[in-house]
Amino acid sequence: MTTLKDNFFWGNSTSSMQTEGGWNEGGKGLSVYDVRPATEKTTDWHVAIDNFHDFDTDLDLMKEMGMNMYRFQISWSRVVPNGDGEFNEGGIEFYSRLIDGLIRRGIEPMVCLYHFDMPLALAEKYNGFLSRHVVDAFVRFSEEMIRRFSNRVKYWIVFNEHNLYFGPEAYTIAGYESGEKTLSELYTIFHHTVLAHCQISDFIHQSYEDVRIGGMLAHTEVYPASTSPVDNLAVRRFEEFLTYNLCDVYAWGHYSEAVLTFVKNHSIDMDWQEGDEKILKRGISDFISFSYYRSCLLDASKITENDSPNHYFEIGMKSDLSLPANEWGWTVDSVGFRNIISRLYSRYGLPVFPIENGIGQRENWDGINTIQDDVRIEYHKAHIQALKDAVELDGTEVLGYLGWGLIDIPSSHADMEKRYGAVYVNRGNHDLRDMKRAKKKSFGWFQRAFKSNGEKI
Repeated sequence: MTTLKDNFFWGNSTSSMQTEGGWNEGGKGLSVYDVRPATEKTTDWHVAIDNFHDFDTDLDLMKEMGMNMYRFQISWSRVVPNGDGEFNEGGIEFYSRLIDGLIRRGIEPMVCLYHFDMPLALAEKYNGFLSRHVVDAFVRFSEEMIRRFSNRVKYWIVFNEHNLYFGPEAYTIAGYESGEKTLSELYTIFHHTVLAHCQISDFIHQSYEDVRIGGMLAHTEVYPASTSPVDNLAVRRFEEFLTYNLCDVYAWGHYSEAVLTFVKNHSIDMDWQEGDEKILKRGISDFISFSYYRSCLLDASKITENDSPNHYFEIGMKSDLSLPANEWGWTVDSVGFRNIISRLYSRYGLPVFPIENGIGQRENWDGINTIQDDVRIEYHKAHIQALKDAVELDGTEVLGYLGWGLIDIPSSHADMEKRYGAVYVNRGNHDLRDMKRAKKKSFGWFQRAFKSNGEKI
């Protein structure tokens, strides 16, 4: 018998560029993803799984699976083709139909406003979120989407995996086109995205009593590579900068003192302007959400005193060889999942919501027989049990559990062969085939787990 609430959310998360296709249709402008070419081992972003032309098939599968929430993204460039100009009513109507389709099926919509795909015009003209003009344009777009859809969409997040903008990946996900990739540039990008989040959060709280907004992290459980004090210190510093600094904003409206001290000691120019402190104070979130796929070890022996904690992960990360892992080296660690849920709730007291979780597998379908994805079933079974333990044994408040891409989509690095879904989509990286959907063995397992509110796992 589980103690999960009756209104617990079970569902799926995706992004626009990994699902929609229709990259040059319906009045959509170009995003930075639309001009990235296919490679030998990756696809381009022009078709994805073609939800622009047909999302009803996949929504029907979601309903059949027992989902009661779907987190999707509104593509900025589909709604505002050049990022800061006229709104495209055709693009807005597309999302309105998607929202209505979800509600008809009893599926609660959750909207993400930015998932790495900066409008190309703003990237080329302003260097993306390095510019305050782009912050203003993004806030304008976001507030308009909230005005249009808040009567039907009650759950919102602003940035997918927001803490990634405080690490080296920021230069590929923030619309950054050129520069020297200095710490000042990195901290400016991050600060600008935080200002945007806080302005949007404040707008929601000032305007709508029944709408909830959450912050979101990319969360990897990081353990010290040894019992040495320096490894433990490195983990603590990494978590302070890449996790708690942002959560301090979500919960308390200010940056970590450790981060601000680092900024001062290293003369970092993060474009702090008069009035920014007030913006942060008004940016409190209603819940903290996160993605979780794996854990890893941090080896401080590779880190020097000249390295910032923002870069510790890329410098000192190593895999724990005692854990099972998939083909891409992503370890399976459900205990780490429980650790994160319980630690976030204990520290901040805000409801916690894991909104991405899954395992990528290489799979082939013969067109007839059901794919036997037992590894996926065991992965999700262990993680849902870990979530239940966090609720029942640790006393956490958890809003729901959303898997990642439970209908196959191209991975974040455009690899269609790294599949996360319980539904197979019959296409490859270069051959679109017939795009047919086929239920894998895990589909029935998810159906039982979701419809039983996590009791039958």
